[in-house]
Amino acid sequence: MVTFIPFGEKPNREGVEYAARLLIREGLVKESEVKAVEGNKLETIAGKITPDCCYITGEHLVTYAILEKLRPASLISLDAHTDLLHDYLDHGSWLAYALEERKVHRAAVVGPVLMIPTSKRTKLWTRRVRIYPALPRTRRSEQGWESYLNLTNHDAEEVLEDVKRYLGKEVYLTVDLDVLRPEYRIARFQHGELTLDRLLDVIEGIKEKFRVLSFDITEVSDRIKRSKAGKKAVIEVFSALRG
Repeated sequence: MVTFIPFGEKPNREGVEYAARLLIREGLVKESEVKAVEGNKLETIAGKITPDCCYITGEHLVTYAILEKLRPASLISLDAHTDLLHDYLDHGSWLAYALEERKVHRAAVVGPVLMIPTSKRTKLWTRRVRIYPALPRTRRSEQGWESYLNLTNHDAEEVLEDVKRYLGKEVYLTVDLDVLRPEYRIARFQHGELTLDRLLDVIEGIKEKFRVLSFDITEVSDRIKRSKAGKKAVIEVFSALRG
């Protein structure tokens, strides 16, 4: 089965509904395989989710609800954002709260470009998570400034080997399509720095090195209706993950 969860604002809901029709039309999903989970509140969604191999959602906050059900030990997030803000639960903080509440024990975020809080009052969760940015970034440590292992100066093989040493073999995988560059026109807000080929390269590396227990594709919006590159990205990412 493939669980489609059209949760969030109208553009996100319509994006998930369109993605379902697109994948059925392309022959990648049978109508008999489709399961829809709907609701206006996260608590309602969480109560309806059942274990599945894959989920397609409109808002990344839904991953928090999925983790509530599956409780994996480790998670890899491919995302343009760390989603580690620690002020209140939403799509920019779901991972922080999932870690704090032990819905997942350890996590790695691969591909972010937005690294830091937007205001002095916003805290950033840092425990039991490692970050592997898309671009060269540095951080302050007890030894001074250190460079993050990143996808610009290092190949996917090196990055994922480090991720595996930290997380172990079995992972839940969440792919936020805003990790792609702006020209793919999928997500509604800030985009990342990865091309589709680069993202597929990372996904293939994950499949080779890890046992992916289940996965989701998230932040699908109605922009893909008008984006040839966006449609191609949804089709190829789903095919790579499910193949």
